[in-house]
Amino acid sequence: MKKLLLTLFLICGSGLVLLSKADDAAKSRELVEKANFAVKAFAEDSKMSYLHENLGNAEGVLVIPALIKGAFIVGGSGGSGVLLAKGEGNQWSYPAFYTMGTGSIGFQIGGEVAEIILMVMTKGGMDSLLASSFKLGTDASVAAGPVGVGGKAQAVDILAFSRTKGAFAGVSLEGAVIKVRPEYNSAYYGKEVRTTDVFITKTVSNPHADELRNSLASIVKAQ
Repeated sequence: MKKLLLTLFLICGSGLVLLSKADDAAKSRELVEKANFAVKAFAEDSKMSYLHENLGNAEGVLVIPALIKGAFIVGGSGGSGVLLAKGEGNQWSYPAFYTMGTGSIGFQIGGEVAEIILMVMTKGGMDSLLASSFKLGTDASVAAGPVGVGGKAQAVDILAFSRTKGAFAGVSLEGAVIKVRPEYNSAYYGKEVRTTDVFITKTVSNPHADELRNSLASIVKAQ
């Protein structure tokens, strides 16, 4: 009887693992598709002229299609996204998956979903993203990207651009923690994957991400 129960337990456990991996694969693909929609929205937004004109100078971009922020007295925000590195000849890498979260305390009422693009402007900023976890403002400097015509950017590692609808006027990312999502990376590429496999050795690929890569390349070509 005990052996039968153990066998059933192992079968059920294996089934749950397979279901979990299938769920991660579906969610990672959906995240890439949503990131592509977000990039296209930024490309069509005339207020994002600085991003359009300077994306070609970036080391990479982290696209978070939905940073969800809801608060009453105590606020917090979080979301998942994909990082792509820019190579020579306006070639963009395949994506690696990340999550970002931050908390804040203050009198905040309302709710908001923001589309975020972090434009990585320095090699040091890109190197920070290769770590399993790092904090904006501590491990890499961050500032809000200029919005509108004629805006000037600060000399920082990462420029943050946001498109928001809701009660909050903007999104502050100082102190936000960014972490790698290894389960999404593995599910998307079908094997265990490190960020160095995506950006340094470039040993993984998935044609599903080609539309996103082309959308980023199109912004640069348009300049």
